[in-house]
Amino acid sequence: MTPFIEEADRLIRLAERDYETFSILRAHPDAKLAPTCFHAQQSVEKALKAVLTARQVYFRYTHDLEALFKLLTNSGIIPPRDINDLRRLSPFAVEFRYDDQIIPLMTREDAEAITAAILVWARKLVAEAVV
Repeated sequence: MTPFIEEADRLIRLAERDYETFSILRAHPDAKLAPTCFHAQQSVEKALKAVLTARQVYFRYTHDLEALFKLLTNSGIIPPRDINDLRRLSPFAVEFRYDDQIIPLMTREDAEAITAAILVWARKLVAEAVV
């Protein structure tokens, strides 16, 4: 196994960990939207980075899902969700973590649909890169 694949596998494991945390918070009636969707954003971010790593596409340190999406598409890799979905999720990485006034860009259900689709897709592409 190459170092790229090992790192991609690690990023998938971390994405799954964030997705599990998101799922727990999503189901909790008292969990606030910002910290709940932070974990959805983190899961998507790590999943996108896993695919980039498996395909040996260089990326800079960023939380910007739109920038990662553009790197993927410029490399001929098409994610299963639209760039607008990722734009709605991106603010949960930084902006909303330090602001108590949340503009409802999405629901928990929207975050679930986006995150689940990206994670399934990323697992598949990383697994294919191993072959």
